[in-house]
Parts: sequence; structure tokens; C-alpha cells
Amino acid sequence: MIPFDLLSPETGHRLKADGAHALRDVETGARWPVIDGIPYLRTGRDSLVAAALDHLDHDRAEDALVLLLADQDDWWTGPPADPDALRRLVRERESASLRQAVEWLGWGRVGDYFVNRWTDPTFLAGLSLLEAHWNNPVCAFELACGIGHYLRELKRRGVKVAGADVVFAKLWVARHWVVGEKAQLFCFDATSPNWPIPEAPVDLVICNDAFYFLDDKPGILACLRQTAGEEGWLALSHIHNSGQPGFSAGKAISSAEIEELFPDGLVYDDAELTRALVEARTPQPREPRHLQACEAFSVVAGPGMRPAPRALVDGITLPPPDAALHLNPLYVPDEGGFAIRWPSERYEAEYASLATYPLHSDGPEAIDWAGKPDAPETDRVRRREYVDLPERW
Repeated sequence: MIPFDLLSPETGHRLKADGAHALRDVETGARWPVIDGIPYLRTGRDSLVAAALDHLDHDRAEDALVLLLADQDDWWTGPPADPDALRRLVRERESASLRQAVEWLGWGRVGDYFVNRWTDPTFLAGLSLLEAHWNNPVCAFELACGIGHYLRELKRRGVKVAGADVVFAKLWVARHWVVGEKAQLFCFDATSPNWPIPEAPVDLVICNDAFYFLDDKPGILACLRQTAGEEGWLALSHIHNSGQPGFSAGKAISSAEIEELFPDGLVYDDAELTRALVEARTPQPREPRHLQACEAFSVVAGPGMRPAPRALVDGITLPPPDAALHLNPLYVPDEGGFAIRWPSERYEAEYASLATYPLHSDGPEAIDWAGKPDAPETDRVRRREYVDLPERW
């Protein structure tokens, strides 16, 4: 994993281990809880931090974990999580599936989004952006990594990965169901007075389907650029366009703002990246002023980026050769074949028109996947008619 040292999000002082379940500010002595190797560094949560530390100090790790799993971001509008369901999840985490975990966490439509993320067109656009400018990074950091969809793909290709999110439960799910132990994960607010990541440049910094949520976009982008250093690059996908209606509760931005924020960037229509994957071709960037009608932007920038895109034929957009493929789980039996059953009306409204997989399939059939871009079944894999899911999906 990436050996990030961490700083206090309040003071900027160095943090050091204080036993197995806490970090301590070397100057002030203030402490922060750590569970399953995930530091909880959110500011403005003093009472929650104190309660979690009290439980940990008195060997009540389950109680501390339940408290942190219930914490949500400021955009959350759903009901609070059921404490009994959270306790069940904690006790059955070794046997529960990802779908059960999401259900017991009470994530609702966000849960639909996460468990089907491997097939949705915005996820594929982000993979396409990475592949188009791939330059074999050694280490990568993702802001707002969620449950680790992109970190999983990077890690399985030998990249050392670290990820941060404002919701502790998402990182905890990433640890146990998606990414595993060999990833450095930490929970903090991107708008903290001090970023807890010191100046430790990585090769690749990514932020997917989240940048538009952030208030201080110039300030946070400056932090991302600092993390990438003088030789790294940035990949930010699915930044909602304020000139078009959308489904996000975030704060979308205009093509003019994209141009101002990324003077060194290559800018894509998010949908162009998804189409390029299905068609196994090179995606085409455009000037931001020509993208006023797109739903969302994707951008690469920074001194270390590949200066021109390449064809999407044999990289991170396809599963590794040892992947076990499954029929897209949105398919259900229908009149001798299979048809899509959408998780919700909202999910259908958001993704149906952009989906790469056909609405009807003859599957399932056994696919002996060897990771070859010229294999006869590759087109069905590019479309995500067949998909590479985590072991305990």
C-alpha cells in the first residue's frame, strides 16, 4: 500500500499511532479513532469522535464501529441506519454478501447505485478515461472513493492504492468486500482546514462522480494537484454540467468553469468515453466551449498525463485474464431469454438511455475469459452484458 503519513485535519500536526485503535496529534495530544485500519478524521464531529474513542478505550470495539457506520455525509436525505441492522452486519461481516451489507446499512437508492456500479455507464466512462491516458502508474490516490470500485481495478493491475471518503461506512465496505487489506483508506472531509495527506506525491490522482459535490472546487483541486506532485496526473470523471438537467443533488459546473479550472486539461463528454469503449476506439477530447450540451464532463490534467488518448482495446476497461465473469445481475429470466429489471424507477430514468448492455440477452452461457481483446466474447464484455463482480457480491 502507499505509506501515507497522516496529519491532523484540525491543526496540520503529524499524527502518530496511539495503541491499536487511535492516532494522536503529536503537538496537542488530540486523538482520533481507527477501526480496521481506517482512521476517522472528520472535523465537526467532536462528540462522535469522543464516544467512539471511549468505546475503543474500554474494549467495546463493536459499539464504536456501529457509531461510525451510522455516520453520513451532509447530502444524505434518507432515514438513519437501524442500530440492530448495523450490529448484525458487524457480527456477520465474514459471511454476508455485499448486497446484504448495503441493505443493513440502509443505503436505499445509494445502495442500488453501489451494487450495480460495475455495469453503469458513468463507471465505464471513468475506466475509459484512465485507459485512454494510461501510463503504468505505480501508485494512485482516489478522493471520494466510495466502496472502492476503481481502487479494485487499479490494485488488481499492480498499482498501490489509497482512498479517502467522507463516509466511514463506505470505506469499511471497501475494506471487507471490494478492495481488501492492501489499500490505505482514511475518512476525512475534503473541506477540512488541513488535508490529512502531507506532501507525498503519487503517480495518479482520481476523483470520479464526486467533484461536482464539492463546495471549494478551486481549493480542493489545488490539493489534488499537490498530491499528484510535479510528475503525476489527474483524472476526474463525470463532473455534472450545470447547463443541463440531471439527477444529482450536487453543485454542477459550467463548461466555462471547466476551462478555467483545467487550463492544462483535455476535456471529454462523459458519454463519448462510454461509446468509445463499446466501439473499441480512441475517445476524442473537445474544447469545453463545444461541450455545453453534454450531461457531464471528464478531464485529465497534470504534467504526468499521457498527452494524447489511445484506443480502448486492451487495458483497464477489460477484466483481468483470471476474472470469473457473470451475466449482468440486472438480467432476469424472460420468455426463454433474459431481460433487464431495473432496481428502481429513478435508476432506470438515469441510466437506461445510456446503458451499454442490450435490454435482452440470450445468456447465460459459460464464458472462458482469457482477457484477450480479440476473443469472440469480448464485445459482450465491453458492453457489460457479462461482468466481473467481487467474490462476495
